[in-house]
Amino acid sequence: MEKAIYIDINICSGCGACVVACMDQNDIFPEKGQPAFRRIYMLEEGKFPDTSIMYFSTACLHCEDSPCIMGCPTGAITKDRRTSAVLVNNDLCIGCHSCALACPFGVPRYDLDEKMQKCNLCSERVKAGLEPACVRVCPTGALQFKPLNETLENKEFVFISNIIGKINKSQQL
Repeated sequence: MEKAIYIDINICSGCGACVVACMDQNDIFPEKGQPAFRRIYMLEEGKFPDTSIMYFSTACLHCEDSPCIMGCPTGAITKDRRTSAVLVNNDLCIGCHSCALACPFGVPRYDLDEKMQKCNLCSERVKAGLEPACVRVCPTGALQFKPLNETLENKEFVFISNIIGKINKSQQL
């Protein structure tokens, strides 16, 4: 059964535990120029005195019809049939940034060698029957790993998809 990471934006506190877990799981060192796969954004809405702030964690959405796959001229990006994860083979990546141009969510990141890097949905953990690291450590339960049909029925998932433009323009924490 295909699963996806769901975020309940009503309870995300913006604590960053998911970001740290992702960096630990993937041996990412931003101070060495390695890009973080997961980011937390803050979106402020309203006008004083009626304002609200929402935090949410986001990474690759592992799209069903992944534009990055179609945009990659070398076939370096593929979809794992077992986990539904969109994966990158860095040996095939030529650093052309075509995937970044194709991705409407701004997910592809590049390391110092200009090779594309992104969330792999902790595919090894998922294959072993475990949750992705970010989901496992979320202290509020805002991140959940659920069957895809449950996430598609959820309004918050659709909300996140619809405000990606706002996310990319908002302040990154």
